[in-house]
Amino acid sequence: MQELPVEYRLDNGVATITLNRPDKRNALNRATVDALTDAVARAERDEVVAIIVAGAGPVFCAGADLAYLQQLQEFSIEENVDDSRALATALMALRSTPIPVIARVHGHAIAGGCGLATVCDIVYAVDGIKFGYTEVGIGFIPAIVTAFLLQRAPQSGTRELLLSGRIIESGEAARRGIVTEVFGDEKGLDEAIDSLCKRMRGADRGAILMTKEMIGTMEGMTLESALEYGVRMNAFARTRPECQAGIAAFLEKRG
Repeated sequence: MQELPVEYRLDNGVATITLNRPDKRNALNRATVDALTDAVARAERDEVVAIIVAGAGPVFCAGADLAYLQQLQEFSIEENVDDSRALATALMALRSTPIPVIARVHGHAIAGGCGLATVCDIVYAVDGIKFGYTEVGIGFIPAIVTAFLLQRAPQSGTRELLLSGRIIESGEAARRGIVTEVFGDEKGLDEAIDSLCKRMRGADRGAILMTKEMIGTMEGMTLESALEYGVRMNAFARTRPECQAGIAAFLEKRG
């Protein structure tokens, strides 16, 4: 039986979506990106508190499947647009889902793989692994990834990476705002993810989803607009039964 390009596992309210092409260094082809989109939709139906994106084998994701890209050279412009849009749809599904998305980057994340990590809310990585937007090195461009990267990290820290294709290690990626936190080994990486998911399970899921929605909505707003939106969200949150119950429980415990 042929293995699925993406595995989906549900465990105690957390969905783990694992790229499952280790023999191809989890390179992205059409089947993989479509399966990613479907997996995010499944996580939303399962009403999980968090999504973990991981990779099977020693590499997180090596980017686009170059053999598949070579096949696409025989496609029409319209067919290539359709294929490119599938990748954009998969990355946007991860970026726009109301569920927090955690990238478990245990091995190299190159080109589209670096972009895949970029769209996640939280990027935890092992020390010493490689990140890079290397597309220009083969005459390609990081077209779709750039749209997401420019929202995540300052242009001053990413223009050089995009234009040169230079590969950096996880520590530098963290300094540039691409990675959230770096850990010494996979054991520390998994302990941190487990701790984060435990905190999310202990919080109110509705409040977590509202907070992620708020972050996405405020992006690109003027300060004045963001504050007005924040005022309205604040007022609405106070009316939620979960908030009222949480405040009452906190005061009772303190008293």
